[in-house]
Amino acid sequence: MRETLDFLLHDWLDVATLLQRPRFADHSRETFAQVLDSCERIAREKFAPFNRLSDTEEPQVVQGPDGERVHLPRATHEALAAYAASGMLAAAQDCELGGMQLPCVIEMAANAFFSKASVAMGGYAMLTAGNASLLLAHGTPAQREVFARNELTGRWFGTMCLSEPQAGSSLSDIATRAVADGSDFEVDPLGPRYRLRGNKMWISGGEHEITENIVHLVLAKIPGPDGRTVAGAKGISLFVVPKQMVDDQGRLTGERNDVALAGLNHKLGYRGTSNTLLNFGEGRFPVRGGTGAIGYRVGAPGEGLRCMFHMMNEARIAVGLGAVMLGYAGYEASLGYARQRPQGRPVTDGGKDAAAPQVPIIEHADVRRMLLAQKAYVEGGLALALYCARLVDEQATGEAPAAAEAGLLLELLTPIAKSWPSEWCLEANSLAIQVLGGYGYTRDYPVEQYWRDNRLNMIHEGTHGIQALDLLGRKVVMKGGAGLALLAARVNATIQRAGQQPGLAEHGVALAAALQKLGAATKSAWATGVPAEALANATPYLQAFGHVVLAWVWLDVALAAQRGLDVALAASGEAPLQAGKRAAMCYFYAYELPRIAAWLDVVARREALPREMRDEWF
Repeated sequence: MRETLDFLLHDWLDVATLLQRPRFADHSRETFAQVLDSCERIAREKFAPFNRLSDTEEPQVVQGPDGERVHLPRATHEALAAYAASGMLAAAQDCELGGMQLPCVIEMAANAFFSKASVAMGGYAMLTAGNASLLLAHGTPAQREVFARNELTGRWFGTMCLSEPQAGSSLSDIATRAVADGSDFEVDPLGPRYRLRGNKMWISGGEHEITENIVHLVLAKIPGPDGRTVAGAKGISLFVVPKQMVDDQGRLTGERNDVALAGLNHKLGYRGTSNTLLNFGEGRFPVRGGTGAIGYRVGAPGEGLRCMFHMMNEARIAVGLGAVMLGYAGYEASLGYARQRPQGRPVTDGGKDAAAPQVPIIEHADVRRMLLAQKAYVEGGLALALYCARLVDEQATGEAPAAAEAGLLLELLTPIAKSWPSEWCLEANSLAIQVLGGYGYTRDYPVEQYWRDNRLNMIHEGTHGIQALDLLGRKVVMKGGAGLALLAARVNATIQRAGQQPGLAEHGVALAAALQKLGAATKSAWATGVPAEALANATPYLQAFGHVVLAWVWLDVALAAQRGLDVALAASGEAPLQAGKRAAMCYFYAYELPRIAAWLDVVARREALPREMRDEWF
């Protein structure tokens, strides 16, 4: 995997150009390599050996002196302590915050090792970094200093509390309420203070003993000017709610906030990440002479969702990366198995020679097909994740026109960066099980756990349906279709470059045809202007859009690989890494890109069956 990472970072994305920007001027290719080396080592030594342990020894509720707690294996504590000590929680943050000012693309590449080694154990860190990043962007100076800074050092961990038992993805229907907290309102050093009451569900990392405090970011509704709660998403505000109360210097006061563990969710995968139900303000832990959990508002009233999307969008890309790396782990495991597992004999012109010795199963064409599919899915997904991270860097440090374009393209691609790996790297895990045959279904091998862990990613941070509605309902039509037009321009630039390369031009032609079909289907979907008609087939649209994006990514990667192949050919040598990239690209065009026609057909004709199907017909 490291060779592929280095190839994508340096030969494809040319991250060395970032070193010319003031923010990254203290870095070099050598410091980037040192970060990757360090993270690869920590992941190999502290995370990977205990991935199975975190799965079999699930989080357990234990009774503590101040209520119920969640117990985790000691290995989880030690792994996350090593991660925090590495400085990776603040890797991309300012030096003044204890950060390294690494480019986001290097940070993501480094975190790929942890996601591959144990995505469940690494989940606590991902949530904490996202929580702190939101507070740095939207919090008050005191909130940034007290909460974000302590999260970035690993002293405290963080969560995001959105969903509720009666309101999963429908956040406008949340019932958690917040009311101003008495006479001290507006003068608390940590921000406008409220009392929260309500219930939250599916809270990853919601309770544990890894750190001395847990910083919850909670969505809740506050009363409007008339004293009544504002209906819908406009009534939602965001609050930072610590488990343990703190003062404005970040010191624990010794008082427990009114946040109580209500139970654990026992999941198919990600078992090493505690997943909780939390009750806010149920009165089990009266705090500061009253009931209701104390929370400090982040941002303006009614701006909760806008603020929370800062963390949600980061989390969506991180979930996509996690899906990629679970697929990658399965791919490497099945590749290793296929190379050493003898079974069957080659098919020759005269059939099989029963007297011939058995061959490793990698010699069979169908096994190679399954391995090649996995390679195309996981390496393409990794390229997409790194490309999105590179857009983050461009948006933050590029010149004005390029920065604006990067932000627009990132917004368009975020649903794809989350959803495409969640579907197709899960398929890679399924193929890994198939390569192992019966052994793939046993716990003697890790591939079944990788599949179970990855199956959750189609739901994490918004289901496929949610991502599809976001893409077709908002992203492709925003600003008059400017994002889609920008993407088309980038794709066409790659097609033009491919047209000048023998052996790649035909793929450019295929991509151009697919892009044309996508554009036509987009227009047809919205031809009547009726959202119900356009969006009934949003998920097939998402799938087709994702495949077009990945076909583009693969063709662009293949252009970079071709340079290496040309150099090797000139020197009468071989370039197996680059040859493998080109083969994976060819697989994607031969086996995957043709799928889009069927997906886009139902979109273009606004297939009515999903809308017209009746409940009783099921």
